[in-house]
Amino acid sequence: MIERIGNWLREKRYKRHRLQTVRARHGLRLVTLGSDYGGWTFLEDESLQGCTIVSAGLGEDASFDVEFANRYSARVVIIDPTPRAVAHFGAMKKRFGQVGETGYVSGGSQPVEAYDLSTCSEDNLIMVDRALWCRNETLRFFLPKNPEHVSHSIVNFQNDYRQDTDHLMVQADTLQEVLDDHAIPIEEVQLLKLDIEGAEVEVLEQILADGLRPQQICVEYDELNRPGKKAFQRVDAADKALRAAGYVCVYGNGTTDYLYLHEKQG
Repeated sequence: MIERIGNWLREKRYKRHRLQTVRARHGLRLVTLGSDYGGWTFLEDESLQGCTIVSAGLGEDASFDVEFANRYSARVVIIDPTPRAVAHFGAMKKRFGQVGETGYVSGGSQPVEAYDLSTCSEDNLIMVDRALWCRNETLRFFLPKNPEHVSHSIVNFQNDYRQDTDHLMVQADTLQEVLDDHAIPIEEVQLLKLDIEGAEVEVLEQILADGLRPQQICVEYDELNRPGKKAFQRVDAADKALRAAGYVCVYGNGTTDYLYLHEKQG
């Protein structure tokens, strides 16, 4: 699997010298926030102070969201309809205003006592219990094969994209609809994080079609965990759409996680 992903990356020319050149040109440095499992890497920039970000895909690890809100006095809009994710956020709300009491644990299920929620409230950590998708509709949200896992999927790549496995029915919205519902101008959104189990492909294409251009996009191409012809075709289509819209990849962890920066013209 790693070899095939490496070949795909080489074809996309995401080489170290290219990434360093892009970062140097913008005078930015990479920062990683969150636990080993739930952390994300992005570019430090003064525009992040007091900004709004959208974080799609919570699961049971909000370490990135909380640390980002604390570091930048930012508003984080979290999107995830997964029942366990909604319950996890509900437990977090009960601790708003309290400091962390424990450290992070390994794996993707963090104790809410690990989060420093001393400056957090419903004003700067907002939960949207809907699925992020390319249109507004009620759809199937497929359960993971392993019942111990938390992540559900719209495209169901874990089960060969079948439409007949166990699922929930959830309401889905586009990013523009979510922002409109919360009266958030798209210009305020500096960073978009997508960890939505394969749906990132359709979501990215719709975001670009709607003319939305967050400065930074962190994306996990989940389908690269199960590489095959269809998976690579889908990820490649999303990558090409981003590059055609003025984005350049400035970081990759070598497997599934990538960071795109929008290079404004002029």
